[in-house]
Amino acid sequence: GIRDRSPSRGLGDVYKRQKDNVENFEYKIFTKDFDEVISASELCELDELIRLRNSLDKQLENMENIISQLANRLQRKLMAQQKRWWEFNLEEGILDSARLSRVIINPEQPLSYKMEIESEFKDTVVCLLIDNSGSMRGRPITVAALSADILARTLERCGVKVEILGFTTRSWKGGKARDEWIKNGRPPNPGRLNEIRHIVYKSANEPWRRSRLNLGLMLREGILKENIDGEAIEWAHSRLSQRSEQRKILMVISDGAPVDDSTLSTNAGSYLDKHLRNTINKIEEETKTELLAIGIGHDVTRYYKQALTIVEVDQLGGAITNQLAILFDPEKNQHNLT
Repeated sequence: GIRDRSPSRGLGDVYKRQKDNVENFEYKIFTKDFDEVISASELCELDELIRLRNSLDKQLENMENIISQLANRLQRKLMAQQKRWWEFNLEEGILDSARLSRVIINPEQPLSYKMEIESEFKDTVVCLLIDNSGSMRGRPITVAALSADILARTLERCGVKVEILGFTTRSWKGGKARDEWIKNGRPPNPGRLNEIRHIVYKSANEPWRRSRLNLGLMLREGILKENIDGEAIEWAHSRLSQRSEQRKILMVISDGAPVDDSTLSTNAGSYLDKHLRNTINKIEEETKTELLAIGIGHDVTRYYKQALTIVEVDQLGGAITNQLAILFDPEKNQHNLT
């Protein structure tokens, strides 16, 4: 599944120059005054959220069998790992109610106790960061919402915390940030020139049942605009880094390179691309967060060390569950997977 993006021999100098290019790059933001981090429930009236969630549930009927089979496989893998960490027939611990019947049949049998030893995956948090750009409209965003929904339920049943985040902009073409820039006399190379919107669909501590309505927001007309990936990954990573879990997994789902017309028309064409590469390099090389990406019809292997590109959007549910199954498999879990 995951492909290693290490440079082949002979191309080393080219990669080194590209890396130096990225490392010497300085990212600027013209203004943060109009940026927002907002809960999905604040972007929509409750009755519309219910309608959107119902629409998502209808689509779920067509996909549930396929993704649920994969999710159950992931759950079995996690639960099997979990069972290995239970010790039974102990003299103290938690009363083992499954073995009470033999005491009833034969009162001379001693009571049996069990104890759980914390398994590694339980001290894990998974963050799904979903591209909420306009090009995801229709089938891609629907499948992303459905996959996130099923995955959150599956991992929650296994004791793994899940966060679901989305990233887009508040406006097309720069919005109030661009107006401010024009008012200031259009200074050259202003840096990022739009109002970013980062959406919290489900925080890691919130149970799925309390956030299930929020996922319907992804289907709302007008939510999906432009995508500034580098800052979104920094934001998701900063949320993860404040958490106490030992293992942190950040999975990015995207269907294209970062695009924001206002920023790209006023800076160098590769401005957002360079910042994205810079952000990824920093996280991959300087932190313990496991960063991986799934690209929908877009080659993400050129950005991330751990990445997978799928051609059809309907492969997304399978791709997510398979990648997590690999990550949670203690025998296969190495950083350079192929």
